[in-house]
Amino acid sequence: SHIHRLSTHNRTAPKRPPPAYHNMSKSKSAIRKIASLSFPFKTPEPFLFCVYHKDDYPAGNEKMEAPRRGNGMDFDPNQKWRMYHGETIPGFPQHPHRGFETITATMTGLIDHTDSLKNGGRYGQGDLQWMTAGKGIVHGEMFPLINTDKPNPLRFFQIWLNLPKKNKMVDPDYIMHWAEEVKKVTTEDGKTEVTVWAGELDGVKALTPPVNSWAADEKNDVAVWHIVLKPGAKWTLPAAKGGKGSNRSLYYIEGKSLQVEGEKIDPKTYMDVNAAMPIEVENPKGASGVAELLMLQGKPIGEPVVQHGPFVMNTQQEIMQCFRDYQRTKFGGWPWKEDAHVFPRTKGRFSKKGKKEELPPSTKEETKAKS
Repeated sequence: SHIHRLSTHNRTAPKRPPPAYHNMSKSKSAIRKIASLSFPFKTPEPFLFCVYHKDDYPAGNEKMEAPRRGNGMDFDPNQKWRMYHGETIPGFPQHPHRGFETITATMTGLIDHTDSLKNGGRYGQGDLQWMTAGKGIVHGEMFPLINTDKPNPLRFFQIWLNLPKKNKMVDPDYIMHWAEEVKKVTTEDGKTEVTVWAGELDGVKALTPPVNSWAADEKNDVAVWHIVLKPGAKWTLPAAKGGKGSNRSLYYIEGKSLQVEGEKIDPKTYMDVNAAMPIEVENPKGASGVAELLMLQGKPIGEPVVQHGPFVMNTQQEIMQCFRDYQRTKFGGWPWKEDAHVFPRTKGRFSKKGKKEELPPSTKEETKAKS
């Protein structure tokens, strides 16, 4: 939900040497282009946007508030944690979207979701929320500091996946993929673990995306993987099923010693790679910690992309219509008391759609055991 808000990062991204280009015919390398990570990340079609949130939030008070107030635009990459658009609780108070999907893939910490359809939830710690904005939705994403006696670290990706023209005006929807059910592939030596948020790896299929998603049709070859390599891990990403027809990017987000195709890669690096070729990644023995990569892959939609902040359509006229519609209808209005609504501190992970509240599998098991 953050594209128009994260442009401030571009001015503060560290300077690096110009991108290295590899001549495919000579090197036969799967790497086509290397550059330092920008904020937000550079993304290939069918993706529109991706950002890696890493905030080492301290303990909160009883109201889940941070120890300092936000200034409304706190994106400082040099701080240990940021308030974003939050005032007393970090996060992104209510804002609209139309024409694409948000995939919020969590690793650590918790997020409170509210929207104009009266849906809500608290998720994180490996959960994934996949939301189809479609014809229009307003949502908030807040990061309550639930722990009062210890830090509240938060790590997640937010990824924007475009919708084809035929699905841009579908009814909005979202689904929750609970961490306990998210698919993972671990190598026999236990040194490589791949979380399969979308797509398929070694016969393991990700949980089903929303029905109107570009990812819902397997022919579109959409894959989103989080790859964690322990020291001494060597693993080969298989070639994409879509071959050269698919785009594939790798983002080296954590770690100090990664080799890709035998080439040492600087930390915080973006790689555009040839999806038709397998690609070897290695975290050498003796590395000081794990190496982490995000992979985004898919066939381009191949339609015009016209974007203005939170709206992504095919023509400028459609963007103007978005603004008119939002001014007129507020995409259903905001049913919550606060623009930055959070749930009670003691509430665990849950997802509420309409009147139905769903709990993650681990909570269901605990409830059964108690009864």
